[in-house]
Amino acid sequence: MDAERAKREELEANHHALLATSKSQELDQRRELDTALDELESLKRKHANDLLDWETEDRRKDRKVRELEEDVRLRDEDLERERETVKTLRATVSQQATAQLTLNSQVTALQAQVTAVQIALDNSSNSAAELALKLEAAEKRIAEQAQEIRDAEAHRRKLHNMVQELKGNIRVFCRVRPLLSSDIPSYALVRSGGSNSPSPPPENQVLVREKLRADIMFPDKMDHKEIVLRSSSESATGQERKDEWQFSFDRVFEPQSTQAEVFEEISLLAQSCADGYNVCIFAYGQTGSGKSFTMEGGPTEPTIGMIPRAVEQVFRVTEELQSKGWVYHLEGQFLEIYNETINDLLGKAEFDKKKHEIKHDKSGRTSVTDIDVIPLTSPNQVRSLLSIAQSRRTVASTLMNERSSRSHSVFTLRICGENAATGETCEGCLNLVDLAGSERLDKSGAGNDKDRLKETQSINKSLSALGDVIAALGEKGDGKNDKHIPYRNSKLTYLLQNSLSGNSKTLMVLNLSPLAAHLNESLCSLRFATKVNNTTLGTAKKQIKSLGS
Repeated sequence: MDAERAKREELEANHHALLATSKSQELDQRRELDTALDELESLKRKHANDLLDWETEDRRKDRKVRELEEDVRLRDEDLERERETVKTLRATVSQQATAQLTLNSQVTALQAQVTAVQIALDNSSNSAAELALKLEAAEKRIAEQAQEIRDAEAHRRKLHNMVQELKGNIRVFCRVRPLLSSDIPSYALVRSGGSNSPSPPPENQVLVREKLRADIMFPDKMDHKEIVLRSSSESATGQERKDEWQFSFDRVFEPQSTQAEVFEEISLLAQSCADGYNVCIFAYGQTGSGKSFTMEGGPTEPTIGMIPRAVEQVFRVTEELQSKGWVYHLEGQFLEIYNETINDLLGKAEFDKKKHEIKHDKSGRTSVTDIDVIPLTSPNQVRSLLSIAQSRRTVASTLMNERSSRSHSVFTLRICGENAATGETCEGCLNLVDLAGSERLDKSGAGNDKDRLKETQSINKSLSALGDVIAALGEKGDGKNDKHIPYRNSKLTYLLQNSLSGNSKTLMVLNLSPLAAHLNESLCSLRFATKVNNTTLGTAKKQIKSLGS
């Protein structure tokens, strides 16, 4: 029994030793596995960074190839022009050599013409009947050509709107405003010129501007569709950190872009409006980014904004279409949404005296009750109305903008056309929207004023509702047909419901400030614009019917 007991104790001791060894080996294996996983994760991050660098380099090389191809094309055109010049010179020499023969031939031809004229005079009695037949044939041909013109106009409308639909029913443009002289005292006066200096010294102007300006680049010199923002900062450990953000839109306008260049990309939408489509153009961006300048413009002819330019384009298009049998009637309205209250900027009553309600009918037409709708007869009349509306619009001063728009303004131009020759009528609607500026309370200083605080909260709430609608539309476009679209969350989104639901051609003009102090706000705006640009809407519908229906 003692031997058995000793043997059992020895076996138990061996068993415990084996267990301890096994646990130690298992712990070692786990530590080795954790180390391997950490190395694998590090390799994955390195691979992702390398892949991003390769893709950036590939895009840069692709742009370089396109630039070289364009250079080759220009050189080929120059060579072809030189060849044509040589060919022309050779022909001139040949013509000079045969000039004498040509003159002799002309003399002979003139003599033959004299004989022919004499014969024609003898046959003049027979010409009257032939001319009558030709006149009848010409009148018939004129009628056929008139029909061909109408058919060609219908074909042009179809092709034009097909092109617009291929570009996308919701498009996004990005515009960076230039650095203004008024930006310098606000941010750098104390640093560069002293608190009592009216402006920085001339020798420091360039340096001050460079310090104020954000690092914004436009690498796509061919198609003008890319914008890149860069930022460098110092970490807590003293190491320099560099960040880069790249965005792409349907069109990117640099600070030196003019109002005419911006409108050139928008002008075709006015044609769509005259053809019977609903069009919506709205300006988005932080306070002080240039939205009102883009939409309303300045006092001089080169600086007038998108609203008066679009109206002039519509009048010009409708006048051109009169020769094709179209007769148009235009009317307009201008309202603002301030603290979720609609004000009529063209009305005669005081603000908030009338309660305006938004109505949508089954045909897709949007109307607002008790709003003055003005018949429009000329672009000059529209400019006068815009001046009146601008003087009534609610503005206030914030830390970010001396004259900040505290409301959303919506100018609506409705076009009704009728063609008696083809039996068609059409109705288009052009909405031009200047959104209030998005801003943070700590940046704008609105938190120190009760009225400004209420305004800012209302503005940010409505812009947030616009973002929610865009997001919901994007999910619905991805196949989630039962997705609820929260149009009723704000007066702004409910008013623009038909402009965002797919029955309209919609363009968003994102406005950006060039100041480095506004970099974070600019990034928020760019990300929102990217979300809008990736949203898929339905096909725009033409508002047209026959006269008899």
